[in-house]
Amino acid sequence: MNKHIAGRHFELTEPIKNYIESAIESLEKYNLEIISVHCIISGDTKNGKKGFSVEFVVNLKDKQTVVITQRDKDVYAAIDLAVERMKKSLRRYSDKIKDHNNMSLKELESELEEAEEQLDYLSETDEDIVPMDLELHKPLDFDEAKAILKDDPKRQFIVFNDNEGRMRVMYKRADGKFGLY
Repeated sequence: MNKHIAGRHFELTEPIKNYIESAIESLEKYNLEIISVHCIISGDTKNGKKGFSVEFVVNLKDKQTVVITQRDKDVYAAIDLAVERMKKSLRRYSDKIKDHNNMSLKELESELEEAEEQLDYLSETDEDIVPMDLELHKPLDFDEAKAILKDDPKRQFIVFNDNEGRMRVMYKRADGKFGLY
C-alpha cells in the first residue's frame, strides 16, 4: 500500500505524520486490497476563523475510490473524524462485497444435499408433514376469485390481482355477501 501525506498552507510535523500513518494502517483490518492512500491536510481561514481540512483519498482494487473530506478547528479532531468516516465507508463496502459473493457449484451441491437430507428426515419422523412442490398459479381476476369462493365452502378468503396490478383480498361475509380489501 502506497501512502502519501501532504500539507497545503500547513507545516506537517512528525507527530502528525505518525498519527496519520497509524490511522491509515488501521484501515487494513477490512481485508480490502488498498492500493494507495493520499492524505492532504490544508490550513485555511473562513470568515476569520482558522480551521483545518483533512482529505483522504483511498484507491481500492477494481478501480474503486473512496474520498472523505472533513473540516474542524483542531487538526487531530479533523483527522479522527475523517478516519472514522473512512472506516464506516470501507466497512460498508466490505459488507457489500461479502453479501454479493457468488456461491460455487460445490457449495450449491452441498446445500442441495443438506436440504434433501432434511426432507428425508422430516418425511421419516413425522407422517403429518408431506413435502410438496409449489405450483405456479396464474393471477386471478375479480370474477374468477368470486366464482372460486362461491364454489368452495371451506375457503373463507382468496388473494388475487385486480386490473391495476394491486394485490386484493376477497372474503365471505356472515350475510352471504363478499367483502373486498
